[in-house]
Formats: sequence, C-alpha cells, structure tokens
Amino acid sequence: MHELSIVTHVAKTLDELAEENQLTKIGSVTLQVGEVSGIITDYFVECWNYFKRKHPLLKESELKLETIHAVTFCEDCKQEYETVKYGRICPFCKSEHTYLITGNECIIKEIEAE
Repeated sequence: MHELSIVTHVAKTLDELAEENQLTKIGSVTLQVGEVSGIITDYFVECWNYFKRKHPLLKESELKLETIHAVTFCEDCKQEYETVKYGRICPFCKSEHTYLITGNECIIKEIEAE
C-alpha cells in the first residue's frame, strides 16, 4: 500500500507551505489524482483520515479528490484517445507507438488554510 507514503509526502509538502506562509490550520486539501496513477482512492482516504489524527496541522482538514482522466497520444495518426477504454493500442490506426499524456499524476490543486 503506497497510499500512506503518498499521504506522508503530501503532508510534508503542506508543512513546508504552512511554514513559508505562517499557516496554523488547514481546512481542506484538494488533490487531483490520475485514473491510472495506481492510487486506490478508497485506501488513500483511509490513510489520510488515519494520518491527520496524528498531524496537528491537518487534524481538522477535509480531503477532496478530483480525477484526472487518462489520455494517450498516438505518434502515428496524431490522435488522442481514452487510455482506460482502449489501452496502449490506438483505436484509430492500431499502432503501438503511443504514450500517456495525462492520467498518472497526483497534484495538490488547492489548499484552504488559516
């Protein structure tokens, strides 16, 4: 379960932001999570809720998750398509010369804080 290590990393980043901006409390954190990032959002929320009880800055925080849809680009026909629906092989030209454009990220989008 790598979700706990990601939560720990996010909390460390929030600690740094809080120190730089003299924040004492974080009310909510909005994370954008790619649908092929490998993060299981149910586990992630459980880890967040466990971790925040032990972390004073996050104690009363709410976690908001947004999904970033996975999109793949085909180098041969220059088309973009839904990664989850079609996989690695381009549905337009059947090429395997493709790469992921979006969908594997985990980004702190917004923080509400005092």
